[in-house]
Amino acid sequence: MPHGHDEDAGAHGASKEAMRDAKLDLAFRDECAGLLIPLNECRRATAAVPWACSDERHAYEKCQYLAYKERVAALKEQQKKA
Repeated sequence: MPHGHDEDAGAHGASKEAMRDAKLDLAFRDECAGLLIPLNECRRATAAVPWACSDERHAYEKCQYLAYKERVAALKEQQKKA
């Protein structure tokens, strides 16, 4: 799902409707949005207590890191071709 613009949700993606309903900022509507929505819900439910949502936070941060690594690998591949 490149850049989170597919109509169908990916493994961690969320549909456009789910992201709109969750009121996610446009900057956070990426392939990890499906993990961010439950994280934000947990944060709201626990008044943002830092230790309450650690599993959700870890899953979201890991997704963001893996997406970053994919972008870096794609950039390196693109630079090799040039």
